[in-house]
Amino acid sequence: MSENSKIKDSIIDSRQFESIQIKDSELSIIDEVIQDFAPEIAFLYQIREDESEEQQIKTGRLHENRILGIILKFYIEGKNKITTGEVEHEYKKYFKEIARSTISTYLNMLKKESTLYKERDGRTVYYIFYEDPPQGIKPFWFTRIFCIVPAYFERALYYADLYLSAEKYVDQYVRKFHSGDKKLLVRNFKFLIGIIILNIFKNRSSKCVLCQFSKREMYGKLEEMISIATKDRTDVLTEELQKFLVEKYAEIPMFNGIYIEGGKCEENVVESILKFADHNKKDLEFQIMVSSRRTSLRLKQKEILENENTDN
Repeated sequence: MSENSKIKDSIIDSRQFESIQIKDSELSIIDEVIQDFAPEIAFLYQIREDESEEQQIKTGRLHENRILGIILKFYIEGKNKITTGEVEHEYKKYFKEIARSTISTYLNMLKKESTLYKERDGRTVYYIFYEDPPQGIKPFWFTRIFCIVPAYFERALYYADLYLSAEKYVDQYVRKFHSGDKKLLVRNFKFLIGIIILNIFKNRSSKCVLCQFSKREMYGKLEEMISIATKDRTDVLTEELQKFLVEKYAEIPMFNGIYIEGGKCEENVVESILKFADHNKKDLEFQIMVSSRRTSLRLKQKEILENENTDN
């Protein structure tokens, strides 16, 4: 499938979501930055499309949780590949017996949700955790469900403030390190901050798609569109720089990102990003030139597709 086809398949009509946009005046700072840095995903990045709170919890979720508990039991015992028959045998040891076909159905649902994956050995099918369970985590984190939206938006807000205050931070950096072209440094600094913010929302979508309350198809489309916007702005940058931006600064601490608190830590974050902006002038100059052309193309594509949707 071509990239244009992917865009067309994943396009989201923002008019459908006017009622769930974030209206908070403080968070509108983020929108100001997105409109400036990645206008092709404006009004999309903040979509929250979850199942109705009034919808009753179905027994299927209970069966899935019990099956996952059985697989976890095997995992702890050192057996990470489990068959449907083994799950069936264990299920009736602990719970009211259900049909093997029912167990098979839920195993496949868990695979579809990317909680498990399949592996075949001849005619035997094994089910395996898509991600290994965390080691050494306190029981509290297993028994509660935490929405990660506030944490990711708060991190994005921090960087949005840096983006809008770029000249102030660049002035401080230039005075400290006697660096050169201030205008160029501001441009490069804002560009790196923008990439971090895009990755924050890509990371957020990748986790929302796994939430039991989410509409996974919508978050999958959202993640794909943000991924395209991110790739357009990073694909000619070095792997080292991309890793630096994605893993260290775009992730929140519970998923191995750094803590962002006031004072010295804030200074270190800003200074580190400015050093990368300063030391990677040539790479960033070429990336920004390429990105500018692609952004214009994406906006034209978006306008055409939205017009087509309106006509249909």
